[in-house]
Amino acid sequence: MMLEISTVSKDYDGFNAVVDLDLSIPTGEFFCFLGPNGAGKTTTIKMITGLLKPTSGSIVIDGQNIQENPIQAKRRIGYIPDTPYLYEKLSGREFLNFIGDLYEIPRSEQDEALERYFSVFGLLENADKLIENYSHGMRQKLCFAVAFMHKPKLLVIDEPMVGLDPRSARTLKNLLREFCENGGTIFLSTHLLYIAQELADRLGIVTHGRMKFLGTTEELGRQLSREANLEDLFLELTEDGCTEEPDLVGGMPSLTAEAS
Repeated sequence: MMLEISTVSKDYDGFNAVVDLDLSIPTGEFFCFLGPNGAGKTTTIKMITGLLKPTSGSIVIDGQNIQENPIQAKRRIGYIPDTPYLYEKLSGREFLNFIGDLYEIPRSEQDEALERYFSVFGLLENADKLIENYSHGMRQKLCFAVAFMHKPKLLVIDEPMVGLDPRSARTLKNLLREFCENGGTIFLSTHLLYIAQELADRLGIVTHGRMKFLGTTEELGRQLSREANLEDLFLELTEDGCTEEPDLVGGMPSLTAEAS
């Protein structure tokens, strides 16, 4: 298994953000993590990436426990948050080189990655401009370019389409499919249900920190005893809603945390 989450819980002063979460994701799977606001999705992602410690339970990435062997586990991860936190006084090229050096990637490979992914995302002409002058969409594309560069085994993605125009969104979807076809694994959280319906091999739906469903869209329809699109099924399963999940971790670096 690429990702194994075993009986993981996270409590904040009596608030149960995640409760006894069990999840196994095999190598090569495209997994979508869904839920209403405050369901525990962000907390789960922060625990997977090592930004939060579980109150109980364990998380193992490609055989490496994220708490016991954080550096080895994080080297296997590429993380793209919904809001990129980047070093604004660096150019896009300098940022890519900075992260590449952290991962001890030879400059020749960094140059190849820059040429490929900056071209794919339309960033080449802005490669030497400061990140402070990048739009949100450009920052998001930079995060993906850098994440793909170090060839992670697991991509953890929170709301990947935020700020992307339709052409860039299509390009990204094609890259994500290619990533899984080549043996990579994706854990993606999104509110865009059509993304999950189009791309996911399996999906998990959480409310109030608990997994309410795990399987395919077709299996979800059978569980609810009717055929419908994912939006209708999701709304039916989560009709009780959620309270807001506490945000106890503020602004954090989006990609440098992987190598820490």
